[in-house]
Amino acid sequence: MDQPERAGYHPRILALVLAGGAGGRLGALTDHRAKPAMPVGGSFRLIDIPLTNLHHSGISDVWILEQYQPKTINDHLRNGRPWDLDRTRGGLLVLPPFSGREGEGFAEGNADGLVRQSAFIRDFAPDLVLVLSSDHLYRLDYRDLVETHRRSGALLTMVTVDFDGDASEHGVVTSDSDGRVTGFAYKPEEPASGVVAAEVFLYSTEALLEALRRLDDEHDGLGDYGDHLVPYFVERHDAVEHRLQGYWRDLGTPGSYLRAHLDLVEGRGLDLADPEWPILTAPPSVAPAVIGAGAEVDASLIAPGAVIRGTVRRSVIGAGALIEAGAVVEDSVVLDRARLEGGSRVRYGIVDSDAVVAGTCVGEGPERPVVVTRDGEIDD
Repeated sequence: MDQPERAGYHPRILALVLAGGAGGRLGALTDHRAKPAMPVGGSFRLIDIPLTNLHHSGISDVWILEQYQPKTINDHLRNGRPWDLDRTRGGLLVLPPFSGREGEGFAEGNADGLVRQSAFIRDFAPDLVLVLSSDHLYRLDYRDLVETHRRSGALLTMVTVDFDGDASEHGVVTSDSDGRVTGFAYKPEEPASGVVAAEVFLYSTEALLEALRRLDDEHDGLGDYGDHLVPYFVERHDAVEHRLQGYWRDLGTPGSYLRAHLDLVEGRGLDLADPEWPILTAPPSVAPAVIGAGAEVDASLIAPGAVIRGTVRRSVIGAGALIEAGAVVEDSVVLDRARLEGGSRVRYGIVDSDAVVAGTCVGEGPERPVVVTRDGEIDD
């Protein structure tokens, strides 16, 4: 990156963090919380990832678009203080559904959510609009994305990744040697490549607002970004890609959620302890973790407040969780305040917050974990 050029280019950037979806692919795990409030790595929340990236990128005008279970997000946001967003001018702004003016009602998809907020975007008048999902694990300096956008002259710059999983679950991208996006297919049955959109999009503001206006006139609802909005720019040759080098994973399903945590345990995932890019979050008000006499812990992440008296192998144990003597946890994620009674066993599982496990719960592998809910039910 050319630092002098970056230093001399100061567009006004508005970041929109999409946090309103119901997170249905996570099943019972999002029955009582919004997906952005899902714990990650024992000590963090999913929404911490984009907010941390924004902080380290020097972007301080941040709007959170909420809809489903908003209190579970707001309880964590603390008015933006953990990310230095509790400011007199700029900073964090929460946008819930509203009534009484243009855009009122509930959004049906993330692009539809942008339409409903378009009047507010126009009034704010940024040069660029950065649209972020809040269910992915990655590190990115968004200033690099801005520089790609500036140099290319594009109206939309999308972050892409070389994906090693099922590309048909994402927006699939093809591009030429200059990075110009030549094709985009949203969740196709037969992907044309293994390159997928990482759901980080940078738009030139006037082009975005014009696209939203036209598409809203032409369609009965815009749905998600891949239905109409991104194809609009691709078809007009106004989109380029910014290829992300490094770790990226969508945590939108129980399988991908567990896989991401096993990556952390195995040292192949995002470095949560990187001193150059620390993950910022609301600090917990809990005591240090306790590893009891006779406990066995191997290759695991143990959050503050957890108490381990049994056996934990290759797992992530959340804040305040209790693993009693005689209990065994392997290749699993145990969320905050959950309890595994003596004699219980969990392998390839996700134990929800406040759940109690008294028996044996074994999933079919990292991609097919068993989920133990706080009601004691098994969701596999």
